[in-house]
Amino acid sequence: MINSSNWQQYYESRLISAEDALKKIKPGSRVILGHCVGEPAGLVEVMVKNKDWFRDIEIVHMVAMGKGQYTLPEMEGYFKHNSFFVGTCTRDSVFKGFADYTPCFFHEVPKVFRSKGFKLDVALVQVTPPDKFGYISLGVSADYTVAAVQEADIVIAQVNENMPKTYGDTYIHISEVDYFVEITEPLIELIPSKITDIEKKIGENCASLIENGSTLQLGIGSIPDAVLIFLKDKKDLGIHSEMLSDGVIDLIEQGIVNNRCKTLHKGKSIVSFIMGTKKLYDYIDDNNSIEMHVVDYINDPTVIMKNYRMVSINSCVQVDLMGQVASESIGLKQISGVGGQVDFVRGASMADGGKSIIAISSTAAGGKISKIVPFLDQGTAVTTSRNDVDYIITEYGIAHLKWKTLRQRAKLLIDIAHPDFRPMLIEEWEKRFRRSFE
Repeated sequence: MINSSNWQQYYESRLISAEDALKKIKPGSRVILGHCVGEPAGLVEVMVKNKDWFRDIEIVHMVAMGKGQYTLPEMEGYFKHNSFFVGTCTRDSVFKGFADYTPCFFHEVPKVFRSKGFKLDVALVQVTPPDKFGYISLGVSADYTVAAVQEADIVIAQVNENMPKTYGDTYIHISEVDYFVEITEPLIELIPSKITDIEKKIGENCASLIENGSTLQLGIGSIPDAVLIFLKDKKDLGIHSEMLSDGVIDLIEQGIVNNRCKTLHKGKSIVSFIMGTKKLYDYIDDNNSIEMHVVDYINDPTVIMKNYRMVSINSCVQVDLMGQVASESIGLKQISGVGGQVDFVRGASMADGGKSIIAISSTAAGGKISKIVPFLDQGTAVTTSRNDVDYIITEYGIAHLKWKTLRQRAKLLIDIAHPDFRPMLIEEWEKRFRRSFE
């Protein structure tokens, strides 16, 4: 039996080299990688470097923040990739057929791992060094990574001294891990994008809908970051979000985010994974005001809805005149995934005083393409349905679509489209509704 006095013996007996650990992976195995910044980059690099050791290894994860070299054409026969979210480094391989994409709501991914039809052979994760009681933290990644540790036949952990210790569901005992590999390296960082004047206007429009005492979910990117700029005059905000990024730190330190009015986890910011810069990783280290919870709890719409004045803010690539939102593909090209957008759209919409916001710039490609369109591009996947959509926001204003007729929706969306594209959209409106645009 492993206890607080003899855990060191267990740890040392399972401490091996990366090469010896990876040789435990048998041909035909399904291997799950820790999510996002929790990806054990050191282990993955050794695995790719020694590809000849492997045959038909299926590598599964959501957001990939590493190099994604296991998806390259020359890796065929050694590795095959199955992603629940297509990222920058995997997008081209999925589009060209060298990798696969599995559509799935984020909150359901742990359920997939627990299902009989999706056996997990190996989990490669990243953890902190053990504490004096033999506990380790999964740090920046609770989400599905906890379920991967629980369900995989073999768990191999990269022990990284730079991994921050976080509280909540990330805290596990070393007995839940089969092999340890000590590789200390900087965590992958996501540097915030520069916020444009257009994005600032969008952020200002979004902030106008956020009331004091609201609980927020913010997606990733410059638009959610822009929203944070305009929350300086708000009070008693809370965080219940699938992820946390750098921009929230200032609001916490200024007391604007204090989680005082939350109906769930009062006094705590709760998230499922963390992605940002070293400043953020240092801030969350051993910080018990921030708790990490598994994604089948954080993103469960029936949990989200319990937050009073829950506000979700996400983005997309296209909205059609019916209010259908496309966030994950352009035509047949998969560029991302559904992630937690629909989880939070539905949870926020069901919450008392809740609002769900889709925030976008009105154009793309330097103003050459409208993001508000008569019809979605052929083959484009609908992410948030017209039945779920609530608010659409651009730099030109706010369109509240919930429970509006198709005619009303189209008019509201035209009003917030870029002026250069309004004549084209008005022409479609008049064809569709057999009357002049008013």
